[in-house]
Amino acid sequence: MAHVSAAERRPQLIKAAIDLMTREGVAAGSTRAIAAELGVAQATVHYTFGTKEELYRAVMEQLTEDLVAQVERAAPEDSGFEATVAALAAALWRTVGEQPTSYQLLTELSMFALRTPHLSEALRGHYGGIVDVTTKLVNEAAERTGHQLGQPAETLARFFLAGFDGLTLQHLSLPDDAAEHTALQALVSAVVALAGGRLDLVTVPTA
Repeated sequence: MAHVSAAERRPQLIKAAIDLMTREGVAAGSTRAIAAELGVAQATVHYTFGTKEELYRAVMEQLTEDLVAQVERAAPEDSGFEATVAALAAALWRTVGEQPTSYQLLTELSMFALRTPHLSEALRGHYGGIVDVTTKLVNEAAERTGHQLGQPAETLARFFLAGFDGLTLQHLSLPDDAAEHTALQALVSAVVALAGGRLDLVTVPTA
């Protein structure tokens, strides 16, 4: 049998892990089961990734990269700031409808990582990466359109993602297309208003 390098095997194992855990859940994603999914020896998984946690990290990164790439391709090049934010939000929301299993798997992996010390760093890296990408998209939209941001781009990114994560979980748990569309419009409107300094922030006690 021809030798397959770790670099070639890596994407194959990531896909096998995604396919398996999408069907059967994160709990089913042992290195033995993932190896069987691809038809290789269990030792191949450990040789390629070292640990199961590193494979899970790679799965989270791959799922996120795929989703982000779809959104970045949808970024308009000649629209204003508001229209750009709306287009990006709409593109991201389409991925929820088209690939709900990817979001479900990301959610499951995130919850699993919260209870797995060896994955806590991977989880921080995962969410940090999402915040960084969203911040970059906000900054690029503002710079291209000459829009003066009323709040730091990272604050806007975190606010949008907090609302979007909630909408995604609702869609997975209790879908309602009409309600979700209205909520998405409200979220985008709030982000745009906050970005433009037109949203009055209510004082909230911190203690």
